[in-house]
Amino acid sequence: MTTQPPLKELPRSANHNCFGCSQTNTAGLRMRFFTDGSAVYSRVAVPEHLCGWSHIVHGGVLTTILDEIMSWSAIFLLKRIALTRSISVDFIKPVKVGQELRAEGRVSRSDGKNDAVTEAVLTDAAGELCARATAAFKVFSPAVARRLAIADEESIRWFESVFQGEEG
Repeated sequence: MTTQPPLKELPRSANHNCFGCSQTNTAGLRMRFFTDGSAVYSRVAVPEHLCGWSHIVHGGVLTTILDEIMSWSAIFLLKRIALTRSISVDFIKPVKVGQELRAEGRVSRSDGKNDAVTEAVLTDAAGELCARATAAFKVFSPAVARRLAIADEESIRWFESVFQGEEG
């Protein structure tokens, strides 16, 4: 029997209001991310106020979870600022609000420059597949992000500290 290496929690910025990952957005998912160095993971239970029909999680919310895990996979594993270009989601099994979910994302391809493809799965507490996704990303170095005004200077400095392994 093999044991999984311990997961390292990724740094979190307090300076944003992201619906998916901000810890200060009271209406959001408040996702936290962990890595083993080859993939990024998160556990999340969708709150009641984000339900769709009959206590089933809205597909847009599940897409957000998958987009977040894939974004953070690109950001952390490639050490780049990432913007989603396209996303494709397959919904396999309905998910009820309040149910703990496990998201796992990884980079499947990168051209080493500006393009990356990621994939993710969303499973329930029993390990059953609920949804899967792939996404294409444009990825940027901090210098290019500055030049293109993709993010404000404080955010770019925070990303640089994450890329350098600081606990920003």
